[in-house]
This record gives sequence, structure tokens and C-alpha cells, in this order.
Amino acid sequence: MEATRDFPWRRGIRAALTLLAVVAVTFAQLVAPVSVAPAAAATIDTNAWYVLVNRNSGKALDVFDRSTADGAAIDQWSRNNGAWQQWRFVSSGSGYYRLQSRNSGKVIDISGKSTADGANVVQWADNNGTNQQFSVQDVATGYVQLLNRNSGKALEVWEWSTADGGRVSQFTDTNADNQQWQMIRVATVTYPNPGVVSGVTTVHDPEVVKKPDGTYLLAHTGDNITLKTSTDRTAWSSAGVAFPNGMSWVYGYTNNSNTVWAPDITYANGKYYMYYSASTFGSNSSAIFLATSTTGAAGSWTNQGLVIASTTSDDWNAIDPNLVIDQSGAWWLSLGSFWSGIKMIRIDSSTGLRSGSSFSSIAGRGGGAIEAPTIHYRNGYYYLFVSFDACCQGASSTYRTMVGRSTSVNGPYADRNGVAMTSGGGTEVLAGHGSFHGTGHQAVLADTDADVLFYHYYNDAGTALLGINLLAYDSEGWPYVY
Repeated sequence: MEATRDFPWRRGIRAALTLLAVVAVTFAQLVAPVSVAPAAAATIDTNAWYVLVNRNSGKALDVFDRSTADGAAIDQWSRNNGAWQQWRFVSSGSGYYRLQSRNSGKVIDISGKSTADGANVVQWADNNGTNQQFSVQDVATGYVQLLNRNSGKALEVWEWSTADGGRVSQFTDTNADNQQWQMIRVATVTYPNPGVVSGVTTVHDPEVVKKPDGTYLLAHTGDNITLKTSTDRTAWSSAGVAFPNGMSWVYGYTNNSNTVWAPDITYANGKYYMYYSASTFGSNSSAIFLATSTTGAAGSWTNQGLVIASTTSDDWNAIDPNLVIDQSGAWWLSLGSFWSGIKMIRIDSSTGLRSGSSFSSIAGRGGGAIEAPTIHYRNGYYYLFVSFDACCQGASSTYRTMVGRSTSVNGPYADRNGVAMTSGGGTEVLAGHGSFHGTGHQAVLADTDADVLFYHYYNDAGTALLGINLLAYDSEGWPYVY
């Protein structure tokens, strides 16, 4: 670290460099994706995403090599507004925030809880540790400092580097230009509100199938698998539960509870196939089971047994199943939540159970939050929809729906920017906005009028409700909601 960096004789040079940096940042804003004016500490929006531009270098706070792994280095790079340069301020209370990467879902972390000058700054899974918490201090018009709660030191670009890849570290607070950051809010996408629904619409993890008679059957997380029906996709009525006498065969995975998660329903071979998850929260001692019915009605379902299970020694999780029948007629089941991400196995179309030992990875975030796969085929592409970030926290949920695509059901899947979904890629389709929080655990149905996106969201009171929007596709074939 340069010992004389704050001497008065340098101030004139610094002023000139600062002017050049501001010009560079202004120019970057013209050529980069649209953003809005810089924010001050007092105006932080915890629902927004920000690019943080260093005053000295004019470069953006960045996750090295777009990594989604724990321990990946935080550096600076020429501003491009990529998800790896976008940060959300997650409140820890008492005026402290964690800085969450939009790309990985992980937060900025002072490695090893160090209090030393020059300590490594990395990204890590969010544990709300004090070494992951920062106060935001206004230091000049349009600029802030980020002071770590554990060490009291400031986030800075090491050795005043102006190079791409310049290391970000912590150092004693000097209020120097390389410790000052411009918070530039990234222009938010305007998402439509959920379409109008009525009746009984309290749901979590919805899945919908259209029956041969043109009506709709919805199943969702709940005791004994909760069912709802609709004649018009708008008004929904309770329709009982799949297993009114309980589900004792799942007790080894649910701690003797009848609450099972995330059912997935497909109508094929003249009957309904329903895959569902048995687990306890936060555990990957989990299992996916299959049930079938010729009518889909409450009490008509028959348990067909275990499809696949994971244990605490596995690096994957057997929950959130989704059956897809590819264009050749082959059956596949995608599944997974957190751990090493989304997996795929073969299914025997005659039994609905697992076929062979094939097992592949099709998406992941280096252990970050990814789950609820849904694969939907349209016009030569298989679209893999997943949910990123935090579910199940009521109005504090940050769930959002992402997508990638492939010409093969097995992948490789990539997002709009060409980033592999196995490396954290995903293009945002829908995110929380206004009073609609945590929009995720999506299902897609090809209906007669459009492709339809079903999902749950939380209202301001924290109640999980049914969301429905239509999907359209742009000139490059990427889906968007309306």
C-alpha cells in the first residue's frame, strides 16, 4: 500500500484524475445499458440493483470471471452492467447492508473475518455475518464509502489501480478517491402485475395441467397435496386433496408429516402423472415420489413409489421435480434445489419411474440459490425456467424467475448473453415489484391462446398467492411476460 497517497501535494493531481474519472463514467453511462442517476446513502432502495463505480478508476465493482462460487475474488472492471456487476443492498438492520451479487446470489465478504489492511474481499454464501455487513456513508456529492461492520475498514481498490482486474480490498478509512463509490441504480424493468384471478387463490409452488375436457387442475404444496380447479383459468375453487387418508410412505423424509412439496402434473397415456417432493426444510435427505390417477380428482390417486432420493452425503437435492416429454417421445425428469443445482434423469414412459442410471447437471450457481426447474418446448428450443434467490420468507422473499434455452432437452442451456446455466447463467423473466414479492416456482402451460406462466408471489402481508401471466416471445425467441 502506498504510504503517501493522501499527501497534500497529490490533491491537484487527484482532482484532475477525478474529473477524468467522472467524464469516463458519464461516457460509460451513455454507451452502457440504460441506468438512472446516482443514489445517496439515504435513498438506498433495497429492491433495486446498483452498479458501483470507483471514483479513482471509473471502473465497476465486479465478480471476477463472472464466478458463482464461494471465495471468488471481487475486483474492478470496465463497466458493462452485467449481472456480475449489479448489487442489491440487503438490510441487516441498524443501518448495515449486505451487498448481494445479482449473478451469483452471494454477498461481499471480508475473507476469514479479517480486520487487517489489505485483506481479501470475496463473495460468499449469505450468512449475515458482521464481515458481510457494511454501512454506507455519504462522503461527497454522489459518492459513498462502504465501511465493514467487523473491521471498521473501507472497501477500496488496492494500490489505486485503474486496470481491469484491479484487486478490491479493505483498508483503514482515509476517504481517498479509491475508497469512494458512485452508486448507479440500474434502470428497472417494468413487469406487469399478475393477471386477475378470483376464488381460492392461496397457493405455494403451483403446477397446472389442462384436462381433456378443457378445465384446469392445479396442485400445490400442502398436506396430502392440495388440489384446485378452474373452468376458465381465472376463478379457482378448492378440490380437496390427492391423499385424504395421509401419506405414510413419505414419513421417513418428512419427519412423520403429511406435508409434501412442489407437485408436478402431466397428462399422458390417458392418465395423470404427479411427481412430488418429500423433505424437511434445509435438508437434502429428500425424495421424489410418483402418483397416478385416471381422473385427477381428490382421493383417486395411487402411490406408485419412489423415483429418486438424495442423502446428506450427496451434493444435490431430490426435490422440485418436472417431467418433460421431448420431441422424440422420450421422458425426462428435471429436479433440484440449491446444492450443486439442477439435475436430469431418464424416466420410463411405461411406468413413470426412473429408467437406467443417467444423471446429468443442467444448471447451477456454485451452491447459490437455484431451484424449481420447468422445461418447456417451443419452436425448436427447450426453455429451462428456474427460480433464483430466496423463497419462503414472505414479503422479504427475493425469488425471481429466470430462463435459458437449448436445442437439446439435455442441454447445454445458456442465457441470452450466452452464459452457460451450469455457470450461473440465466435471463430474468419476472421479478418482484411493488406489492408483488418473490415471484417464482413457476410452471408453464401451452394453452390455446398463449403460453401461460403460473407462479406464486407474496403480498405485503406475506401471504403466498397465485400469479398468472401470459408469455410472448421476442424476435430472437426469448420469452417475456405480459
